[in-house]
Amino acid sequence: MATERVTRVVERDPGSTTYVDNGGGRGGLGGVIIGIAVLALVAIVAFFLLDANRNDALRTNAVTSAASTVADSTATAARSVGDAATTAADSVNPQK
Repeated sequence: MATERVTRVVERDPGSTTYVDNGGGRGGLGGVIIGIAVLALVAIVAFFLLDANRNDALRTNAVTSAASTVADSTATAARSVGDAATTAADSVNPQK
């Protein structure tokens, strides 16, 4: 909302003079420049927040994949140990 400033000076002589200052020409272009700067700042902040969110998602997927690989390796190792135990038991006490 534009603000208008009015200044009046009245002299008490017979030829009284009134000065009116409407404050014209202020804030128009400056307001537009400030608006563009604020819009650019919001766009930059949004870009960095979205980029950080994407990086967090990639990191989460990498950790999930690594955990899955460790679980698969553990399951394979457990099967191998079980098979080795069965083979050892059969060699000590063969089934007839």
